[in-house]
Amino acid sequence: MSTLRFFDQPDHQRRIGRLAWVMAWVGLVVGQLHALSRVATRDGAGDLDEGYMQVWSEPASTALAPLLDWSSPNVVYLTYGKIWGPVVGAATLAAFVVHRRRSAAGFRGAERWAWRITLTALSLATLGCFAEYWTQWGSGNEELLEAVFIVLVPVLLLTLASSSFLGIVLIRRGLGLPAWLLALTLPGLFVISEVTSLGSVFLPIAFAFGILGRRIAREPHSTTAVSSSRTAPVVH
Repeated sequence: MSTLRFFDQPDHQRRIGRLAWVMAWVGLVVGQLHALSRVATRDGAGDLDEGYMQVWSEPASTALAPLLDWSSPNVVYLTYGKIWGPVVGAATLAAFVVHRRRSAAGFRGAERWAWRITLTALSLATLGCFAEYWTQWGSGNEELLEAVFIVLVPVLLLTLASSSFLGIVLIRRGLGLPAWLLALTLPGLFVISEVTSLGSVFLPIAFAFGILGRRIAREPHSTTAVSSSRTAPVVH
């Protein structure tokens, strides 16, 4: 069975859909612990001098101290940062499912190119997130972290820009809230990064595909992959 055929199986689609929905919420919660742990590190302390993160980070750090003080700041930061690999990965899998379903229903023009660019960017972002945090254990290697981060910056920008492009196209196709979340991904960079860490700028994408994934997961089990692609909310 080819990789693409894997995404055509109804049971696989439902499991991926549920995973994407759950991981979006996990990213929302654990991602903020990651943000709080970052400001405790030497490199992240300066984040408090920018934007509005200091408004909530200091009282939150006090209230959640047991979740942040269990090891050195770098270890805590790297540990919570590992959540982004599964979060981005789950959204990427869901994106492939949605793409396959819409492809089966037939799409053309701008949407075809939007999907190609977005899926490529999401795949690179997934690899980058795992490289950034899952290759780091213990106190970590700061030089390696910085090197991977520098490589990830253009990938992040491509992911945000392509997701916004895809969202605009899908708004015109009538996909509603998920499409709007995708469309606002790039503008969200400037808003979200003012109040929390950079990793959270991925959350609109995670929730967009999480919502679509939840719709797929709630479809009747008798629905086939091809027929559901023509009738499910992810298409209309």
